[in-house]
Amino acid sequence: MKHNVENKGDFAVLHLAGEVDMNNSAEARAVMLGCLAENRHLIVDMHEVEYIDSSGIAGLIETYQTAKSSGLQFRLAQISGAVRRVLELAHLDRVFPIRDSIEDAMEDGG
Repeated sequence: MKHNVENKGDFAVLHLAGEVDMNNSAEARAVMLGCLAENRHLIVDMHEVEYIDSSGIAGLIETYQTAKSSGLQFRLAQISGAVRRVLELAHLDRVFPIRDSIEDAMEDGG
């Protein structure tokens, strides 16, 4: 898994790439929660994520719940087909705010 964080206004945009699995989901979780700890709204760009397992999904859920309880926005953007299938199977596509682009996610406000 590769990642980088880009600051855009009130948002931190986390770009993830590769596989988010047991080997690196803790790192992804730490980065996401770190963005929230800086009191920044978070958009997770997942268009380059090729695979995500249950540990990666658990990290997304924890981050979503932390954002919500902190009054911060959490959105997924540009999710890949592989990620979409997993989210749909778990019915999490109905839980997470998912946008087609980073710009769309930012336009929803912060």
